[in-house]
Amino acid sequence: MDFFKLKENNTNLRTEIIAGLTTFLAMVYIIPVNSSIVSNTGMPIEALITATALITIIASAFNAFFANTPVAMSVGMGLNAYFTFSVCIGQKIAWQSALGAVFISSMIFLLLSFTHFRLWVIRNIPKDLRLAICAGIGCFIAFLGLSQMGIIAPNKDTLVSIGNFKSSHVLFGIFSLILIIFFWAIKLRGAFILGVLISSIIAWTFEIDNASFPDKLISLPNFSAENGLGVIFLQLDIKSALDITMIPIILTFFITQLFDSIGTITGVGERGKIFDDPTNGEKKLGKTLMADATSSALGALTGTSTVTAFVESTTGVESGGRTGLTALVVAICFAFTLFLLPLFRAIPANAIYPVLVMVGILMFMEVKNIDFKDNAIAVASFFTIIMMPFTYSITTGFAFGFLSYLCVRIFKQEWDKINLGIIVLSLISLGNFLLIALQ
Repeated sequence: MDFFKLKENNTNLRTEIIAGLTTFLAMVYIIPVNSSIVSNTGMPIEALITATALITIIASAFNAFFANTPVAMSVGMGLNAYFTFSVCIGQKIAWQSALGAVFISSMIFLLLSFTHFRLWVIRNIPKDLRLAICAGIGCFIAFLGLSQMGIIAPNKDTLVSIGNFKSSHVLFGIFSLILIIFFWAIKLRGAFILGVLISSIIAWTFEIDNASFPDKLISLPNFSAENGLGVIFLQLDIKSALDITMIPIILTFFITQLFDSIGTITGVGERGKIFDDPTNGEKKLGKTLMADATSSALGALTGTSTVTAFVESTTGVESGGRTGLTALVVAICFAFTLFLLPLFRAIPANAIYPVLVMVGILMFMEVKNIDFKDNAIAVASFFTIIMMPFTYSITTGFAFGFLSYLCVRIFKQEWDKINLGIIVLSLISLGNFLLIALQ
């Protein structure tokens, strides 16, 4: 294990294995949740289960060997919802074209990873706006989760209203959500996946939503071209993604992945002081970001939306994980999930969508760190956060946020707080509105 330099990083084999298992339990929920969400695009759920597990294995193992950091990677929550409900369903864009957009944005991110662009972003985009974007995406995916669960429903008079609480489908969703919140509140390891499994067992037992126990728990990985991985593997359409109307979508994937990756990776690193080494710290950070971008491009080829570093990696770091061996253990654990297709396929939707709501809550919690005493930050954060769910678009939330920030700074003549980064993103936001107007 000298490759991972365990002694040099003040850790050992036992600690790294425990850290990897801890991270795995915290993030294994991504397989049923991502598969259920993205299957709404028309992609087969069996193929998505296999693709999600496979890209998690590849991405986490790649980061383990390339960057030697304890950061596990998989399909990003928030962007998978944007990919599905805003791009494919909302804008009626084929999933093949959406995968093409993911690939292009990932390649841009990868190319820029070789430069000092990430440092330029950190210095030029106010931290408060980055936090507002995180909180806004949290609102967006929580809104999606609540609507899919039936807790909120469309209403021709009030746009939205409370759902049908007489429905067993809705009541079961509420029960699943309460169960997951309870497990999370008492800080139970693997709270999300445990909540999903217990809710599923109850649904199978009482045949809620016509759910039933799977005929078998184990099967060989499904790589077939009928309903397995072969249906979505290498099916991305890059040519159609190069259309001018796809620019806002590509930019949204890029900007969100950029902020998400920088925020998550630096946050995980801060917990374990992984990037504090004056000699290798910056190099490790750069390599981890490069692994993130490379994995996302590979994810589009595999058939998944944007791949990114998982904040659940903090659970492994807090358990003592300090090297890539932790991420490698995560990859090995996910390899076993390739054989659990029947189990994941049998999980009912309302045992899964509460996780989307819970992740939304966790992302929204970043709002506590925003400086609302600053008028420009307050206005921009407000519009960023509310416009994402209200317009069903992360892109539009970005646009309203950056443009309103620039406007308030101009109104107050605070020229010293307007930099090139804000101007560029505001112009991109304005261009987005022009493209919408011309459609």
